[in-house]
Amino acid sequence: MNAPATPPQFTAVLFGLSGCLVDFGARAQPPKLSSGTAAEAQLASHAELAPGAHELLNDLHQHKVPCAWLDELPEQACTQLSSNLPEWIKACNRPARSWPAPDACWQALMELNVSQLDGCVLVSSEPRLLQAGLNAGLWTIGLAACGHLCGKTLNDWQALEATERERLRAQATLTLYRLGVHAVTDQLTELGPCLSDLNLRRLKGERP
Repeated sequence: MNAPATPPQFTAVLFGLSGCLVDFGARAQPPKLSSGTAAEAQLASHAELAPGAHELLNDLHQHKVPCAWLDELPEQACTQLSSNLPEWIKACNRPARSWPAPDACWQALMELNVSQLDGCVLVSSEPRLLQAGLNAGLWTIGLAACGHLCGKTLNDWQALEATERERLRAQATLTLYRLGVHAVTDQLTELGPCLSDLNLRRLKGERP
């Protein structure tokens, strides 16, 4: 695992919940969700933090970078999926308009008391949320290996032959770049170089 990067001076970082911070393969998605004890146990299994999430969030918190997560799953599902996240990371309410409308991103930044878009970043594997981030004027980083574009649990992903992983990764990466995201990486363990690159682009005067 790569060492967590020291975050550049970003204003705020928003994350997708399922398929990003938790639920590596984004398997907790309608219509797969049901009710009852079995469903709760399944959601609990999806709540395991993604590789690198703990280190990354600690690093951002130590550098006083405000963070929040977003998701469109039902509130109860989000509560269970986010149960292992640190208490300080903000859980944002669902806006009236769903993704890819920019409302969710703007609302999250307002709830973080962020007063400017400059330096705000969205990290997600979900194309519709990334499009919302682009529509909101944020820097965006897509995650190719996790999320439903590949749709594999962490164990299943690691068990794949290298050629199959590369094929799935390449397809997901192409989909995300076609969307217009500013950078793509596999998963949170490899996010540091993307953040550093975006910071350099900001210092050169580039805007999202």
